[in-house]
Amino acid sequence: MSERTPVAPLAPRTFAIRTHGCQMNVHDSERLAGVLVEAGWEPAPDGQAVEDADLVVFNTCAVRENADNKLYGQLGRLAPVKAARPDQQIAVGGCLAQKDRSTVTARAPWVDVVFGTHNVGSLPALLERARHNGEAQVEILESLETFPSHLPARRDSAYSGWVSISVGCNNTCTFCIVPSLRGKEVDRRPGEILGEVEALVAEGVLEVTLLGQNVNAYGVDFDDRATGRTAFADLLRACGDVEGLERVRFTSPHPRDFTSDVIAAMAETPNVCPQLHMPLQSGSDRVLRAMRRSYRARRYLDIVAEVREAMPDAALTTDIIVGFPGETEEDFVETLRVVEESRFAQAFTFQYSPRPGTPAATLPDQVPKAVVQERYERLVALQEEMSLAGNREQVGRELELLVATGEGRKDAATRRMSGRARDGRLVHFTPTGVDGDGAQRSSTASSSPIRPGDVVTVRATYGAPHHVVADGDVLTHRRTRAGDAHEAGTRPTTPRVGLGLPAMGKPEPLPAAAGCTVGSHA
Repeated sequence: MSERTPVAPLAPRTFAIRTHGCQMNVHDSERLAGVLVEAGWEPAPDGQAVEDADLVVFNTCAVRENADNKLYGQLGRLAPVKAARPDQQIAVGGCLAQKDRSTVTARAPWVDVVFGTHNVGSLPALLERARHNGEAQVEILESLETFPSHLPARRDSAYSGWVSISVGCNNTCTFCIVPSLRGKEVDRRPGEILGEVEALVAEGVLEVTLLGQNVNAYGVDFDDRATGRTAFADLLRACGDVEGLERVRFTSPHPRDFTSDVIAAMAETPNVCPQLHMPLQSGSDRVLRAMRRSYRARRYLDIVAEVREAMPDAALTTDIIVGFPGETEEDFVETLRVVEESRFAQAFTFQYSPRPGTPAATLPDQVPKAVVQERYERLVALQEEMSLAGNREQVGRELELLVATGEGRKDAATRRMSGRARDGRLVHFTPTGVDGDGAQRSSTASSSPIRPGDVVTVRATYGAPHHVVADGDVLTHRRTRAGDAHEAGTRPTTPRVGLGLPAMGKPEPLPAAAGCTVGSHA
């Protein structure tokens, strides 16, 4: 590692975090912010350039082929800044750091700290050690040091929160590098999860998303499959008893572990949203077998049919990989068939990219890039047709929206705001109509303006492939504590709880769910 001159810490020290990748990484970044604040750092002011912060943290992803290039390009742009400001610190964490380890400092010797997915809470100590010793610190653990959800968090949103129910994955999908970087699945105790949910709601949060690499495998050590009940279904029902919690989402389930009691829990628990993101990856049984996905197309379609029977208006989304090694035109046509039959509201489509260290990277019959591109374009075109049709079906319907921030890139130009419907659709709406007291107001002034975190109902007037528009007056507007917090610029925080990893063994049973008073689904 390169020799450096120790530098004195600045006061106050500011930090900026740049997050790449999945929702789990986004939540990990909230934990990183929490431990930094606890250690005396301050978030960089909104709008400040990243390079102006005293600390820049990159929380990386390793799933896609271009993840390396993206990170090292950003690090390269910081090199002259670091040379001019030797007191600035740069840290790299997350999945790419776990994978590449000392390669990061070899390619970017101006980086101060490299840490992995298993020791998020070590960042402040590593930064201080790097400052004191005048040399880069690389610490990569092979297993969890502390369950991430036991760390403090500084939340990104005043109205919506991530709640991790497990980390790691026990699957062996041949294209996926995540299990080797995140480790085997470790589950939190149900009481801990509900305690975090209740703490968020106490601070005004209206919506939580339960996170896991495979959420419906949650609790395999303590559920009761003999009675047809699973721990994840029980957890969803228990969320229905959290007073003030209006929306519950989860991601991502695995079709192999999807059970009828989870579908029943979704349908019967009013605050569980009618939305399901369930990765398909391929519609070809032959390709699914090569991927080690442990389900087949018919099983996937049976789940879709059961969900639609229980929740006719549910919006389904998915992930699909195009061009997996050995994929033939016939295999791809099977994927198109399943996609068409499933009628997804949205699909996140990816061109296969080999990841070193995964079995698929060494498989024969890698599909030529030109063929992959052509198939990818056909799939995107088909999905856009179905997304457009599904969004046009919303026209004329009343939709309840949780008003969001940053979701509509053109909102300023169109004078619209944006929010998410209960089924997860993005809706851009015109903020005119009634105020919070139900009194009619003009389109130019309001005694009670709509804010992110508030809840409105609107009538959809137009459907596009990726969003819905509601250009009539707002029908109802409910001011919320989340809206108050957003307006005041405050965010929920989660204090440090517990020590070490959750204890194993059968937990106390969850209380029986009695439902809640959340309004009906849109």
